[in-house]
Amino acid sequence: MTVTGEALVAGVMGWPVAHSRSPRLHGFWLRAYGVDGAYVPLAVPPDGFERALRALPALGFRGCNVTLPHKERALALADAADAAARRIGAANTVVVGADGALEVSNTDAFGFMENLRQRAPGWPAARPAAVLGAGGAGRAVVVALLDAGAPEVRLANRTAGRARDLAGEFGGRVLPVAWNEREDALDGAGLVVNATRLGMAGQPPLDLSLDPLPRDAAVCDLVYAPLETGLLRRAAARRLDAVDGLGMLLHQARPGFAAWFGREPEVTAALRAHVAEGL
Repeated sequence: MTVTGEALVAGVMGWPVAHSRSPRLHGFWLRAYGVDGAYVPLAVPPDGFERALRALPALGFRGCNVTLPHKERALALADAADAAARRIGAANTVVVGADGALEVSNTDAFGFMENLRQRAPGWPAARPAAVLGAGGAGRAVVVALLDAGAPEVRLANRTAGRARDLAGEFGGRVLPVAWNEREDALDGAGLVVNATRLGMAGQPPLDLSLDPLPRDAAVCDLVYAPLETGLLRRAAARRLDAVDGLGMLLHQARPGFAAWFGREPEVTAALRAHVAEGL
């Protein structure tokens, strides 16, 4: 594929950003659809983020993804934000409008639900869900589950105050649970989601027995490095639907690609294998 002087350009801003799989992901779609475009990593330190973000229109960028540690700052600097970004309190996608305005959104909740529907289509949505982690990823999962009609979200976090604050923000359907009582939250749940870093390569494992879960429950781990975590191995051993976090990464990228490059992309087995290579 040839990139010309008329190429549509987007990228990902983060600090660091070398680990990001987004260039690999978007590069696959650009080649698959024959788009004259480029998607580049942009290593931007925190003290340079505002200047870099505001320079996007002048540089001819159609927009960018935003990853740690810039997601909350992107929301604060935007000219306009969608409802999901405001509710989650962070943005991960920036689109440069025709007038140069910076329009942000958060597609993490969308990506989470699309992945869940694709990988565990029979998950019992009418039952409570248990979520571990009240950080940015946990907030996105809570928003997604509330919007999907979950009757109750049981939220456990290692810092108890953070879970209580989030529960207070979202109302009575979100119940804070003490970290040492996290396994109790699985009793009768239709879904458990690990939205912490526990189980990630280089991090401690997640200590969680799945014994309280019903036999038809689904288990989702947002960690995708490694692709199969200890939590997912335990879920598979119990013959529960086990959903890894790679699909969330793939699906959350769809709205941005469509906005920047004018094509509605698909999440396919070939894409998944390409992005998963080396994990």
